[in-house]
Amino acid sequence: MNTEILQKAANQARGLAIDAIFDKASGHMGLPLGCAEIGAVLYGDLLNINPSEPRWINRDRFILSGGHGSMFLYAWLHLSGFGVTMDDVKAFRAKGSNTPGHPEYKCCPGVECTTGPLGQGVANAVGFAISAKHAAARYNTPEHEIFSQNIYCLAGDGCIQEGICREAAAIAGTLKLDNLILIYDANGITLDAPIEKTQVDDIAACFTAQGWDTFTIDGNDMAAVDSTLRVCSLEKNGRPKLIIAKTIIAKGVPGFEGTTKGHGEGGAKLWAEAHANWGLPTDVQYYVSDEVRAYMAEVKAAREASYAEWKATYEAWRSTNPDKAAELDAGIDLAENGLCCCKSGDMIPEFAPGAKLATRASGSVAQNAIGAACPGLLSTSADLFSSNKNYLEGAGDFSADNYAGRNFWFGIREHAMGAICNGIAYDGLFRVSAGTFCVFVDYMRASIRVAALSHLPVTYVLTHDSVAVGEDGPTHQPVETVTGLRVIPNLDVIRPADEEETAGAWMCAMRRRKGPTALILTRQNVPSLASVADIPADVRRKGVRKGAYIALKEKTEKPGLIIIASGSEVILALQAAQQLGDDVRVVSMPSMFRFNMQTPEYQEEILPAACTRRVSVEAGKRDLWYRYVGPQGAIISIDDFGFSAPGDVVLHDLGMNVDNIVATAKSLA
Repeated sequence: MNTEILQKAANQARGLAIDAIFDKASGHMGLPLGCAEIGAVLYGDLLNINPSEPRWINRDRFILSGGHGSMFLYAWLHLSGFGVTMDDVKAFRAKGSNTPGHPEYKCCPGVECTTGPLGQGVANAVGFAISAKHAAARYNTPEHEIFSQNIYCLAGDGCIQEGICREAAAIAGTLKLDNLILIYDANGITLDAPIEKTQVDDIAACFTAQGWDTFTIDGNDMAAVDSTLRVCSLEKNGRPKLIIAKTIIAKGVPGFEGTTKGHGEGGAKLWAEAHANWGLPTDVQYYVSDEVRAYMAEVKAAREASYAEWKATYEAWRSTNPDKAAELDAGIDLAENGLCCCKSGDMIPEFAPGAKLATRASGSVAQNAIGAACPGLLSTSADLFSSNKNYLEGAGDFSADNYAGRNFWFGIREHAMGAICNGIAYDGLFRVSAGTFCVFVDYMRASIRVAALSHLPVTYVLTHDSVAVGEDGPTHQPVETVTGLRVIPNLDVIRPADEEETAGAWMCAMRRRKGPTALILTRQNVPSLASVADIPADVRRKGVRKGAYIALKEKTEKPGLIIIASGSEVILALQAAQQLGDDVRVVSMPSMFRFNMQTPEYQEEILPAACTRRVSVEAGKRDLWYRYVGPQGAIISIDDFGFSAPGDVVLHDLGMNVDNIVATAKSLA
């Protein structure tokens, strides 16, 4: 390592950051300026990456958890040759640029994941580390090591304070993820105050107690950063690594460094003074010396040579392990593109006639059928495999003793589970699902939101979907939860009515390429729709793909009444229709998201505008149903918390019964 030239690179990276922030009068200079030496060691020497192949499967991963410090990342991606041009740097925070205010996945080459909500990146990094361990266990051979990457994550005081960070750290220690290196930018400052106002923890002791090795260094000392990172990258002792790097926030900016003022952009007005402190020209912005350019070009060339060596090993591995290679290719394709419709139609056999299953149970059948055909599918749970029924039979448990297992036990840590699954999805080697009770999904809502924003195809298995939970009472009875999920952009929320709709829902989830899916499933047994109406299995499955379909067609020329329902209430709607006459149409609407994307022609075919007598039925909040029933329709819903009693009693007393549907329908003009 050339310490002298890397220090120049560090200072020039500082210059790029403060110049971009000054020009835009917007951004966060504290982390880019305080952590420049860390960036120099990583991007100027240590990281096993190939900027010419930014998605190389065996690259080291770097995650910037403190996403507000995005100019740290953009500066180093530019200097190390990732295709981030100087014009890109100058376009920082501009509309349409690939250098937005916080890093966004697939927006900029070299950005591994979307970060900004503090602590998310730490949990994402655990997901990357899990994916790497799993891939190595399944695909490495004694002759060929094709997966050997380390995962580096840079987090600040705010990240460390977030509960998700502590959840994720506990999991990482339990799983002995010694390929994970967390660098804590310990500058002692959050946005508003020194950490003494809000934190008394002994962070090293906390992480040590969770099974981590910890190191404390001067984060602005290049030699200390280099030696410590090098030790951590090589030591495989079954313990993840925490490096507490004591840094100076906004280092080099007079009057701002080491203070709360150093967090934001105000000090960027002193860019010329800062340039002088860093040995940079005071009359030139966006300065990079020829010397630094030449050095970083040499580093890039060395990395390309190292990649070429790995590629030779990889090709030898493929030729001697064709089955493993085919499985890896299929897993990557599944993660990136989802299941191909033409290959997946018969993957889930039809259920026996007369089935009466909880949709969590039929979901288990569907998921296991997919999992048997697709070894790239992983399943996780927040201590609820037995309740969610999302355990992959015969696939083994992922643990420190068996990294090849495909079932992941995360304990009661929903928020971390969600973000860890995002990390697995970002990594792009496997497809993953996560299970918990529907009502507890609020604990992981922030992670789901980021998954939707980042177009990650994570599947959420959310069971115990309504007040039918019963005796556990209102704390466990989701009333507003499904509605709350439906308003998240790009999240497909599917609430299937029976076993065949559940099979269709699973296929929809596995075919999705650019966004997550939430499967809302019952605890209680529900009759097959075919027990009341003659609906073939393929009609129900294909109906889910459209979001809504006609479950019972009127016997008259046109409908005089339309009953729209989802989930376990569809069977009630069908039973009510038997009492309401021949002009009744029943529509099953498992996914508003999907139905809203259909053509106007299809929407009119299912819900003809001429029929204004409409009733919706769902055991949850009414708010979104107005769109489908219109001003002359009626909504049967549950708009208050439930109560403790047997599930069928709660449902009946809160209006989820045939008599109420019939009476409501008859009351319409």
